[in-house]
Amino acid sequence: MSDVTVSKPKTTRSWAWLGIAPFILFAVMFLILPTMHIIIGAFKNQQGEVTLDNIRNLFQPSIMASYWISIKISVASAFFGCLIGFAIAASVTLGGLPKWIRAPLMTFSGVASNFAGVPLAFAFIATLGRLGLVTVLLKSWFGINIYAMGFNLLSFFGLTITYLFFQIPLMVLIVTPALDGLKKEWKEAAQILGASGFQYWRMVALPILWPTLLGTFALLFANAFGAVATAYALTGSSLSIVPILLFAQIRGDVLQDPHLGYALAFGMIVITGFANGIYIWMRTRAERWMK
Repeated sequence: MSDVTVSKPKTTRSWAWLGIAPFILFAVMFLILPTMHIIIGAFKNQQGEVTLDNIRNLFQPSIMASYWISIKISVASAFFGCLIGFAIAASVTLGGLPKWIRAPLMTFSGVASNFAGVPLAFAFIATLGRLGLVTVLLKSWFGINIYAMGFNLLSFFGLTITYLFFQIPLMVLIVTPALDGLKKEWKEAAQILGASGFQYWRMVALPILWPTLLGTFALLFANAFGAVATAYALTGSSLSIVPILLFAQIRGDVLQDPHLGYALAFGMIVITGFANGIYIWMRTRAERWMK
């Protein structure tokens, strides 16, 4: 018998990696390397020596107050963004509204969730500023002066309302697929067993949606906590939140200590990283339920 040699199939190199090469390069240059530079700089002094003084300085009353204001604004905008966004998404997916409303709503949500910075600040100043359109119309037509009643756009409440413009659409985009994933069989089974609509939501739907809702809340919190352009363009330095304090330090107007600025940014990375970690974990649990 003659020996039969079996040739191994030649392994061909995959060029598919070239497709994501620009993304990897972009992530390394503009995300990973700057983040590592900030983390390393937070633990160094002006002479380049390793120190913990920058981290200790974060516990100054003024800096802690800035963190606390930022956290409160982020929590408030995330909470109301989740509440209102969930109501809108539920009305479109489960509320029996005409189907043609969904497409324009999702399109608007996709655009509005990315509308921020100076254009958003200008839009709210032109609408709810002291001489804004809505402010003037309320005063002229109904005799209501919202600023005499205590409203101030350049305040905690005003900034929270401004953030809701992109927080609510983001909530709509995320929770709509989760609501679509609720199977009709679950509701029918609950009704057959004698459950009311309230009992169905309390004992079936909300427990299933809870990971998505909590994860989205964490994402909206991180989204608001890191926003700087909108807050600075709207309030300037009148509201001392962490991104504005960090921005002032980078320009050298106030603190003039770059390593303390690195520590400020490091604190923001820790907080937003923790919030995004919760979102990813909850998102994984929600996807497991929906399968």
